[in-house]
Amino acid sequence: MSWRTVVISNSAKLDYQLGFMVIRRDDVVKIHLSEISILIIETTAVSLTAALLSELTKKKVKVIFCDEKRQPSSELIPYYGSHDTSIKVKKQIGWTDDIKTAVWTEIVSEKIRKQAELLEQRQLSEANMLYQYIKEIEFGDATNREGHAAKVYFNALFGMEFTRTAENSINAALNYGYGILLSAFNREITANGYITQLGLFHDNMFNQFNLGSDIMEPFRPIVDNMVRIMMPEKFEHEEKMKVLKILQDEVNIAGRKEYVNNAIKIYCRSIFDALNDNDTSLIKFYKNEL
Repeated sequence: MSWRTVVISNSAKLDYQLGFMVIRRDDVVKIHLSEISILIIETTAVSLTAALLSELTKKKVKVIFCDEKRQPSSELIPYYGSHDTSIKVKKQIGWTDDIKTAVWTEIVSEKIRKQAELLEQRQLSEANMLYQYIKEIEFGDATNREGHAAKVYFNALFGMEFTRTAENSINAALNYGYGILLSAFNREITANGYITQLGLFHDNMFNQFNLGSDIMEPFRPIVDNMVRIMMPEKFEHEEKMKVLKILQDEVNIAGRKEYVNNAIKIYCRSIFDALNDNDTSLIKFYKNEL
């Protein structure tokens, strides 16, 4: 099972050789593709061969490219993530509004629950308000408890002056972490044979990742917790490496401990089972002692 998150931060040439990714700098490093879960190209001073990109796609390695500011800007997504992609996409198109809304309701409830648990762990009284919001959630979150909870949550976690639209190191760290999570979810969506554009709730014609944006929601507090621990005054390479470590955090899911990276796989498959079998009880959410 792949487990490594590999980050290329400096000028290098990457190519493929007998099952290995070869990193050529002043020295030469080889990493077997079976070990790599995510490859992040953090600098634009990297060249890659088409052969390597082709093999990374075959091995379902998520490849994330960063821009000149070293922020995630794009990713490599295969056309066919599964041998039965055609039937999976037909099923996806056939998901009814009722089951999509039911699954979305469960996702929103769990997201707020994870937010409340984080506030409770930090002994913040606003946790009680979020638990109350969970009780008030209607089908499809018609009254937008998610939005109300978010305002209370972020102000409790980062201060009353904090807003998600401000340009600061905290938001840079949050956005970076969310971007990594979204890429991990997109990898699992395509690996299971579905397409990322067709979401449950998100329906933005300009968003290629509507489905990933939907189902990643309960995992956001993992990023929030790390950023709250860091409270970065700057957000550069060292801080990014700390945020990346969330994928190797351990959580409880399906009755056992798993790395977050593996928990995402288990959770995504359970979401698809729930949608295909019209049964939200099949969803497996993680549990985490934050």
